[in-house]
Amino acid sequence: MIDMDGKRKTIARDISWLSFNGRVLQEAADATVPLRERIRFLGIFSNNLDEFFRVRVATLRRMIELGSKKVRINMHLEQAPEKILEDIMITVLQQQNEFNQIWEQIRREMEKEKIFFINEKQLNKEQRVFVKQYFEDEVRVNTIPLMIEHIPQLPYLRDKSIYLGVLMSRKSSHFEQKYALIEVPTKALGRFVQLPAPAGEKHIILLEDVIRFNLPAVFSYFGYERFEAWVFKVTKDAEIDIDNDVSTTLIQKIEKGVKNRRKGKPVRFVYDKEMDATLLEYLMRRMNLTRKDNLIPGGRIHNFKHFMDFPDIFQRRSQRKKPFQHQLLAGTARVTDVILEKDILLSFPYHSFNPVIDLLRESAIDPDVVSIKVTAYRLAENSRIINALINAVRNGKQVTVMIELRARFEEEANLEWKDRLELEGVKVLIGIPNMKVHAKACIIRKRIQNRTIQYGFVSTGNMNESTAKVYGDHCLLTSHRGIMADINRLFLYLEKHRTQPDILKGCKTLLPCPLILRRELLKLIAAEIRYAKKKKPAGILLKMNSLSDETLIERLYEAARAGVKVQLIVRGIFCMFSESKKYKRPIKAISIVDEYLEHARVFIFHNGGKEKVYISSADWMVRNLDHRVEITCPILDEDLKRVLKNMLSIQLSDNVKARILDNSLRNKYVRTEGNKVRSQVEQYNYLQAKLTKMILQADPLTEPVIYSRLIDKTEKTN
Repeated sequence: MIDMDGKRKTIARDISWLSFNGRVLQEAADATVPLRERIRFLGIFSNNLDEFFRVRVATLRRMIELGSKKVRINMHLEQAPEKILEDIMITVLQQQNEFNQIWEQIRREMEKEKIFFINEKQLNKEQRVFVKQYFEDEVRVNTIPLMIEHIPQLPYLRDKSIYLGVLMSRKSSHFEQKYALIEVPTKALGRFVQLPAPAGEKHIILLEDVIRFNLPAVFSYFGYERFEAWVFKVTKDAEIDIDNDVSTTLIQKIEKGVKNRRKGKPVRFVYDKEMDATLLEYLMRRMNLTRKDNLIPGGRIHNFKHFMDFPDIFQRRSQRKKPFQHQLLAGTARVTDVILEKDILLSFPYHSFNPVIDLLRESAIDPDVVSIKVTAYRLAENSRIINALINAVRNGKQVTVMIELRARFEEEANLEWKDRLELEGVKVLIGIPNMKVHAKACIIRKRIQNRTIQYGFVSTGNMNESTAKVYGDHCLLTSHRGIMADINRLFLYLEKHRTQPDILKGCKTLLPCPLILRRELLKLIAAEIRYAKKKKPAGILLKMNSLSDETLIERLYEAARAGVKVQLIVRGIFCMFSESKKYKRPIKAISIVDEYLEHARVFIFHNGGKEKVYISSADWMVRNLDHRVEITCPILDEDLKRVLKNMLSIQLSDNVKARILDNSLRNKYVRTEGNKVRSQVEQYNYLQAKLTKMILQADPLTEPVIYSRLIDKTEKTN
């Protein structure tokens, strides 16, 4: 977006995303965070960057190849992709240097705890014997050396693997050399091997160093005496091309796309900067890379994503608390009975995810339940959600599951879930052409004495019990007739979108994408602007993962200029300039990166004192608003509105893990006087206090909990 003076009116999306990943890196640098968690954040940073290159950088590279201005406009780019790539590389290299410094600091702190990384040259006698035996017992069978000089076409290199580039030579002549590649079998064996160590110490060796130590045994056939090896990895274009062949089904196209992804062009080559120059040139030539490509020299260790699973061998451990039961469900026999009486708002990972699974399990065996319909985007590896749905089918229920086959990096898993569900008799919907289904919803229908009862849930997060332990999300369990009627419309649309494309226009309670949400958001913002211009209280409080839609950003600018109180909590991409002398009231914009991933979307509009509060699956991005099926659900219960407001109020008060989202993307921490407020801790305390308060009311003799006062204090404040 460019104004009349030719100045940018939004921050470049890709640079904003890199700034978010910089906040992840800050967590790794934070000395107050336990060491294992700091290592995990390095892994998250690395994994995030991999996906960024696979998707965004790959897309920019494609645009350069196409050379089309039309493509650039469709991608909403204000700058040439060449310039964006240049800016990306500058930032990435700066962050890589910072990453290396943080890792070295962590290594020193590990050594203070007597935890040592040992490489193949530092092994003592006992460890050498151990490493040889471990290689023979576990590694050799999983290792396939590739003699690349004798292979006409370089073999397929896996996108998420690391490789050892091996150089063999003789003592008598350095000119007689041979090259080879070895894929490090981390998927089969893991990355970390714990070695025998002196008392009081812990020694860790990486799997690639186990292989390095045993290179003479691997290549004994060739009679070389010198062996050197350096780690490298390749990141490839992860986009799936969906061809327009009408005779091919979507499933066949997805399957073909997943297979073709293996052939994706390299978009980044990361290597040990100490790698032999001739080997580096040889690999570049075989992979058709040039110095203009994203060649990133680094340290000895790559693919830090594996460090998310670093062994738990530290003295100081995470203080992560276990999820607890929602106060209205504590001690109840059946979740269904409570939902039919009152709406319940679950907030993960503080509340347990079990009620969602229990609800489906109850429905599976309830003789009065006729049907269950649910959407699925990303599922747990051993999904208890799926198990409950299969049980429902076996008990004679009609079960419909919408599985999004194009959920990025979940395509193969979701194809497998589709096959399994269909085998069991589940009706599987597979989406809409050119549009992902990202809505999270469920509707359960039961018949009692010729009367139909409907209930279910709407969520901001996936139906995934694994990620619910670390993702911050909200899930509304409800039997509200208006919400259920619109969820029925959603599934009718998913089933009959070809013949009845306007079904969602009939929604009267939910705000679906792509047809309604954008329009309603513009109306809601416009209403706040009118209140402000009339000198009446006006406010907009938004929490989301990403804010990049230029039309909505411009309306928020207009609101701030009119004097609307605008408060924003945005975890990731933030393309808005939050600072301007033209704003009558300063915009407060923060990002919270902490132990849990902030994933919920909550929209609150003051609305003349009759606040409108929503939870949503949609971020404020063009892709979500215009090219996905999403659900935004109003919170109609006044008590639940107050809970959501209180939780966001706690986040706005965060002065430990909140960063200021300013125009320069400096990621400065919010620091205020008074007590420290770490919002993820305080939200847990707040929600637990509600449970404690209920227990105290039921049994006054119960021992009080220290947090029971927090609930009253927070609610009085709001």
